[in-house]
This record gives sequence, C-alpha cells and structure tokens, in this order.
Amino acid sequence: MKRELEQLELNSHLFGGNAPFVEDLYEQYLEDPNQVDAGWRAYFDKLQQQPGNSGRDIPRAPIEESFRQLARQPRTMAVHAAVADDSVSRKQVEVLRMMQAYRLLGSRNATLDPLCRMDTAYVEELDPKFYGFTETDMALQFGTNIKSMERASLAEVMAFAKQTYCGNIGLEFMHITNSETRKWVLEWFEERRSTPSFNAEQKLRIFKQVTAAETLEQYLHKKYVGQKRFSLEGGDSLIPAMDYLVQMAGEQGVQEMVIGMAHRGRLNVLVNILGKQPRDLFSEFEGRPTTELPSGDVKYHNGFSADIPTAGGPVHLSLAFNPSHLEIVNPVVEGSVRARQQRRGDRAGEQVLPVLIHGDSAFIGLGTNQGTFNLSSTRGYGTGGTVHLVVNNQIGFTTSDTRDTRSTLYCTDIAKMVEAPIFHVNGDDPEAVCFVIHAAMEYRKTFKKDVVVDIVCFRKHGHNEADDPYLTQPMMYKRIAQHPGVRKKYADKLIAEGVIQADQADALIQAYRAALDKGEHVESTTLTDYKRSYAIDFSRYIGAHWRHPVTTAVPQADLARLTEKFTTVPEGFKLHRTVEKVVHDRREMVAGNLNIDFGMAEHLAYATLLTEGYPIRISGEDSGRGTFNHRHAVFHDQGRERWDQGAFVPLQYLSDNQAHFTVIDSILNEEAVLAFEYGYASSAPDELVIWEAQFGDFGNGAQVVIDQFITSGETKWGRLCGLTMFLPHGYDGAGPEHSSARVERYLQLCAEHNIQVVQPTEASQVFHMLRRQMIRPVRKPLIVIMSKRLLKAKMSASPIDQFTSGEFRNVIGDTAGLEAKKVKRVIACAGQVYYDLEAARKERDIKDIAIVRVEQLYPFPTEELRAEMEKYPNARELMWVQEEPRNQGAWHAIRHRLEGVMLPKQTLLYAGRSSSASPAVGYMSKHTAQLKAFLDEAMTL
Repeated sequence: MKRELEQLELNSHLFGGNAPFVEDLYEQYLEDPNQVDAGWRAYFDKLQQQPGNSGRDIPRAPIEESFRQLARQPRTMAVHAAVADDSVSRKQVEVLRMMQAYRLLGSRNATLDPLCRMDTAYVEELDPKFYGFTETDMALQFGTNIKSMERASLAEVMAFAKQTYCGNIGLEFMHITNSETRKWVLEWFEERRSTPSFNAEQKLRIFKQVTAAETLEQYLHKKYVGQKRFSLEGGDSLIPAMDYLVQMAGEQGVQEMVIGMAHRGRLNVLVNILGKQPRDLFSEFEGRPTTELPSGDVKYHNGFSADIPTAGGPVHLSLAFNPSHLEIVNPVVEGSVRARQQRRGDRAGEQVLPVLIHGDSAFIGLGTNQGTFNLSSTRGYGTGGTVHLVVNNQIGFTTSDTRDTRSTLYCTDIAKMVEAPIFHVNGDDPEAVCFVIHAAMEYRKTFKKDVVVDIVCFRKHGHNEADDPYLTQPMMYKRIAQHPGVRKKYADKLIAEGVIQADQADALIQAYRAALDKGEHVESTTLTDYKRSYAIDFSRYIGAHWRHPVTTAVPQADLARLTEKFTTVPEGFKLHRTVEKVVHDRREMVAGNLNIDFGMAEHLAYATLLTEGYPIRISGEDSGRGTFNHRHAVFHDQGRERWDQGAFVPLQYLSDNQAHFTVIDSILNEEAVLAFEYGYASSAPDELVIWEAQFGDFGNGAQVVIDQFITSGETKWGRLCGLTMFLPHGYDGAGPEHSSARVERYLQLCAEHNIQVVQPTEASQVFHMLRRQMIRPVRKPLIVIMSKRLLKAKMSASPIDQFTSGEFRNVIGDTAGLEAKKVKRVIACAGQVYYDLEAARKERDIKDIAIVRVEQLYPFPTEELRAEMEKYPNARELMWVQEEPRNQGAWHAIRHRLEGVMLPKQTLLYAGRSSSASPAVGYMSKHTAQLKAFLDEAMTL
C-alpha cells in the first residue's frame, strides 16, 4: 500500500480537488468494476491485491483515506506518469472532472430567469479552458461516466452537460451524502437529458391549465378593480404543475393530499385545482360569504376540500386554512397528514401526501421551515416525504435585492439541511415545470423523503393589487411590462409545433371567460357524490355545550387490572432503581395503600381511555419521562446500551384491541411542534392529543400558533380542535423563564367559549379532566396550567375513591371544616398557591378565612363559585390571591367575574406580588420574601 501511495503522489490529477473524483470512481468500481475505465480498473485491482485486502468485502476506509490524504498534498509536486497505463491521460481525467463540475455547479449557468435580468455568472469550472482544453480537443474521444454515452467526443460531452444541467432546469443534488439517492437523481435526469417529451394530448392539457391560470387572474383584475387577491400572474405554471402533481399522485396510489400555501396564487389554486365554484369566490369578493362564522376570514386565507378524479382513482384534496403568518401553516399540514396516515395505517406515507407551496423570501426567511424540515425524518413526525413547490418571484415581499432577503445563494438552500434534492426550473417553460414535478413525485415515492421544486418566475403586479411596484423596482417592472406572459409564450411554441392552431388557443380563453360570466367552470373538475373512506364526521361535536354531563369515574377493579398491565415489564428487563420505586408505588396506589399522585393519575386516565377506544398521542421535549420526572411512560432497560433496543412503553400493551398510544420526545422547537400537533388534533377529533411544554414559559416560542390557530381557528374557519396543552407553571424561585406559563395571555384570548383553561390542584382532577376531554362530545382546545411542585407532592395526591366516583370539579370549596357563620373573608385562588395559603392559615390557626379553589378559569364557573360564596353569608370580603405579579396571572382577566358572584356589601380585594416587568424574580431570597409578604396580607383581616 505504501508503494502505491508513493506512485499516487507522482500523478497531479490525483491531488487536491481530484481526490473526491477518485473516491467516486472507486465507489463505482466497487459496485461494478466494468463501470470504470480499464486503466483505473487495473489500478484498483492492484489495490485490492494488497496484503489484507483480499476479497470483495474489504474495508474501504483505509483506501478512501489514502485519497483524502492526497487532497492535502501540495499541487507543486511533479507530474511524471499516468496511473496504471497510457490510456488514462490527464485529459481523460479532466473530462471526468468537468462532468462532475456540471453536476455540482451547472445550475449556476442554467437559464432559469424568465426576465433575463442578470448576466450569466462566469463559473470557471464550467469552462473547458479551465481544464486545459482547446478547440482542437473537441473532436477527441474520451471515456465518460455518463450512463447513456460511455464514450463520446469532448464536443458531445459538452453538449450533453449543457443540455442536462444548464437549460431551463437547474439541478442541485450533489450535496446528498447517500450515494444511492444521489445516483438516482443523476441518472433520472441524465437519461432524459433534462428534456421533457410530452405528447400532443399532454401538451394541450398543460396549455389549458396555463390558460385557465392567466384568464382567471385577468378576469378578476377587471371585475374587482383594486381588490387584493395576490395574483399568480408571472407564476402561472404553478397551475399545470399542481394539476400534473395531483394526476400523478392518483396514479401512484395516493388517496388524500393536504396542501399548505400562503396567499400568492391561492385563489387560482382554489378555483382551477380544487374546483371551487367561481360564483362562490365572487361572493367573497362582494362581501357575501357562503358560510357564516362568528368572525370569518379574508378570502385568501380560507381553506377548501374537494374530490378530484384521476386515472388512478379519486384523490381527496384539502387546502389548509392559513393566516397571514405564511409558512406557519407548513407544520400544521404535516400534523394533519400524520393523523390521516395514522387513521389509515399508512406507515410509509403512500396514501396521504403533504404538498407545501412557498414564497421565495418566506421559505428561507421564516424559522418555522427549519423546524418543519427538522421534523421530517423523526419518528413521531415523519410523513413519508413532502413535495415542496417554491413560487419564486425573485422579489419576495417588496424588496428585489437578494442581499436584503437572505444570506444564501438560493432561497432553497435551507432544504439542504435535510439533503433534499432541489430542482430549479424556469417558470416560463410549463413543460419543464411538469417534467420536474414528475421527477419530484418519483423521488418522493422511491425514497420517502422531502424534495423541492423551485419555480423561478416573476410577479406581474405589486405585493398586492393596490401596491405600485415601480416605487422600489422600476427596472425589474420595465422588464415585466415587456413580458408577453407565460400563456402567450407557450401558445406560440405549441402553434410552431403544430399542436394547436392560433384560433383554437384564443377560443380556449373565450370559453373560460364565458364560463366565469356564469360563475361556473369550463370543465367539471370535482366529484360531488364520492363517498370517502376514513372521512371524519364532525357533526356530533358541533353545538355541544361545555357543561355536557359525562361519567368519568371508573370502578376500582378496572383500575387495578389496568395498573397490573402498565406496571409489568418484559422478562429480563432491568429498570432503573428510581423507576422501580415508581412502579412499586403505583401498585400500592391502586390498592389504596398510598394516595395517587399526578403521574399515576395520568396513567390511569390514559389506560382507561385507550381500552375504551380513544387513541392518545403525547409529545414534547421530555414527554416520555416528563420534564419533572413524574410520568415515566417509557421504560429504559438499564442492561442495554442502545435506546432503540431497550425502550418499552407499557401503555402500548394493555390489550389486544386497545387504541394506539404514542409518546414521543420532540425536537427542540416549540413553534413547529405545537403547529404540527394542532394540525394533527384538528384531523383526529377522536384522539387525545397532548403537547407538553418543557416549561410553560416556553409556549412563548409558539405564540403565533396559539393566537392564529388554537384560540381563533373555530371562529375564523369553523375548525374544531381538541388539542390539550400541558404548561408547567409555578413560582418556586426558579427565575423568570421557569415560573410562569403566562396565564394572562390565554385568558386574554378567551371569548365565545373558544378554549378551556384549567389549573388543577389535585391528582384526581387531572384524571377526570383528561377523561372528560375525550368522553364529552366537545372538541375545544384545553389549556392546562400544570403545577410543577404538585406533580409528585403528597399534599396534592388523591385517594383511590376520588377516581372511582365523582367528576372534575370546576370549583373546590373549603375543606377545613370551618363554621360558616364565623367566616369573615373568602379567599379565591387557583393553582399551587392554595397549599401555601392553607399552610399559612394552619400555622396561624385562623378559623374565619375560607379558601376556595377555582380549578377552571375559562369558561368561568360562575354558578359553582356563587354557590360557594353563599355558604358564607357573614363574609364581608372576597379576596383574590395569586402568586403571579398583579399585572399578570388571572386577576385582571377574571376580576369582573369575581364581582359578579359577590354578595351585597362585599368588598373585592387582591393579594399577590406587585406588578412586574419580569414574570418572576431570579433570587431565592427575594422570592421567599415576596411569598411571605402576600401570605401575611392574605391572612390579615
């Protein structure tokens, strides 16, 4: 081996940048020696014959490392000979190097911009002169690593490279580290030379779609002058792309497709792809919505569903509702897809397909895309690959200088983090767009991974139709004004090819306009009487009141039977001693020997629901164990090193016909994960879906999801969702970012019975709360302000009889056995501060102050709290006590509700921390002093 390395050092074409090329050749040699040139084959054969390297399964690492070592050698070393024989010349190697350069960098010289605004950048690696070639070399024959042409002249190689990599399609795939995947992309495009070959019928269909796209936009532009619609003009090829994608999806066996997109072109997609009736769209333009909702939303936010016929059978399309926060819909779509796949048992993602349509600046600019890509191949969030389409109008919002919109060469570079192949395509070439859609769908089907199609186009009007783009982009819009339009350019091409006559092209426009005048479609694109399998019936959840009575108690025998199941581990499974104690204590709890804590209460709720047919999904950054070590829903074998071999989830083994149970630790991203879970829960109303924040404060990172989807989705879009959020909360001296779940923010968003906000103080409350959430025919988001301190505290544990009887108590009255007539003050509170108040009262031996817990803060339990107040007719004060600062917590949100339950002549008081700019102090001494101060105030009459 040493002698061979010395020989390699004498050959300049193996130094520096050539080392990766030699590695690639060696990889080809290992797959099939006949793939490489005879000279290289002889050389590699010699390497195989080195001592210790006999056989086909020799370790590759030492040989590949030798190539990498060569890359570190100085280029000044002498050049004396070829590698193995005279057939491998320097020029031969340079041809192969140049071909690799086109595969890597060819997109830099591709004709992608319909406006041709910029000069093509000179890339020296794509110039034959860079490799020492002259015109006299063009006729020379060389061996190639091109599958379709093993030997060719230099001129033929150059023509092939430019046609494949520098035409209207630009490819980026060499960043993919998996050789099989990379090779698949390379061969797919090289075999076809990146050149579409559609027949006349297919071309006519593409042309009809382009015509529909442009005609609809122009019709709306004249009919509704100045109204916002976020026109697709300039990016018209999106419509044939989506049509081709839907049809191909049907042929591949896809039965459902969930689409997420922002505003640009949304109305066009609604009408021309999903088949929304134009008359319904016109009604929205005219302020006459077809569906009355409490608030509703603007037309370019609304979603839609339809069943579309394809050659492979009907495909159900769902366009997700989307707020103006653009890309935030993407993880919502992924969650919805995952729920649909789960319902179908579609583990490979073959039946349900996610499609995301992005804008260029938003794709690279909004961080939620990083989170969504990061979810794509994880265990609990993968959907079998997403097809991403970028409507790249090269301008983003209002800026046209990429120096201001991103720090990367392409807006799609973010996709390289998951090694997704990226297919750039000129939007003026609808055939090329459909061609790369075909490749994207084949890739997704083959590898079950994300793929990106970047449609480089332009935006004919301003950001919206009331915006004047000449203010900031005069030169660009002069070019756009001169552009004939995608339809006109494609029509001229088809007329020249004899596919269509000029009068036929014009007739298509007239027919489409005539149909729009009637508020109809030119062609029927939807199935109106198709009955879908796996469709969810939401009707039973509509109109149900939150006070709907349900029974949530469970017989002790059933609890004991289920506990035996989820506290049993496989034979030989070694538990950590801490978990061993948890398991032991849980058995004692169900037997009635110990009170039941929060972790056990959760398990009993989950186990009973699972065996009653309700699936459960829990996610969060530490949800398997629980951030505060209380849940332990996943056991880890202490005798095994690998986590994937030693993990056991007892709640998955309760019975043979139980519902599925998933508990998954999420990526470290609140926004994308919570949006995913919202999308999942919205598509799975029969499933208990829980997102658990590591600390309640961290919900801040997902505030857009909370504001735009969770709390307002029903009033804006009529979307029901039963998502449950666990938000650890409690002032325990842990500092500003580990204390407050910001109760006030959720309460501020409460209206029209849109969500539920609860703050349970006992383990039995958690049990009944979770069961009520599923058994009751109400699907509203449930916000649980969960005390950290109470999770394992003995004082908050509940006896077994509170699980076998009773229900969730919206208000818990005083439990001290006070003489009601002697009570002078009633303290109302929520959460763990109750136990501080109870301890302070007991320490001071106070008998005339009653403490009442409000367990549900919204919808506010007025009747129950008024009943508690009426028990104390001589009380002259009602005091609200909270551990949060005065300007935070529940005080300001429920003050008017407290006033509504007061008896005549009573006074409303407050005790708690003073108003603060920070959620909590960071010093334990100050925290303790504040706690003592407001407890003294609460206990002093």
